[in-house]
Amino acid sequence: MTTFEHGNDTRSRILAAAQRLFAERGYAATSLADIAAEVGLTKTAVAYHFHPKDRLAAELMAPAADDVFRLLGRPHDFLPALVECVVRHRAVIRLLMEDLGTADDAPPGTPGEAIRTFRDAIYSRLVGPDPSDVDRIRGWAILGALQWGVVQTMDLPESAVRTELLRIAQAI
Repeated sequence: MTTFEHGNDTRSRILAAAQRLFAERGYAATSLADIAAEVGLTKTAVAYHFHPKDRLAAELMAPAADDVFRLLGRPHDFLPALVECVVRHRAVIRLLMEDLGTADDAPPGTPGEAIRTFRDAIYSRLVGPDPSDVDRIRGWAILGALQWGVVQTMDLPESAVRTELLRIAQAI
């Protein structure tokens, strides 16, 4: 069950459908019309709640962003908490994958800037201040393993993905 399937109201149904479709097809390949068809509404009805489409993506990302803020404040056990967070929000990470590659060039005030800020903060926690070349390589390897590990295993049980990603991240 996705985060947004708890309610039966229209907004919750739209969010749940958008989360499923974005995870399956990607953000760019999913239109408001696709989401409307999935929920049994008109495109106009979906746009009434979420126009432009970026508002829908922002609302889907909000719980993950809140968890990342909490994660960054953890003094201990950062790596297990990071793995737990990325596995819990793997549908959102799938959504973000399209924007991760362009985050470095994202202008201020855009979702890409927020993605870059979160990525850089997580990386800094992994490598610490003044990292060596080896630490830098390990930090990016962990982020890459987690990012691709959750996106490419959407069909596997969360518990299996969590266990193996933590083992791999700790080995790195």
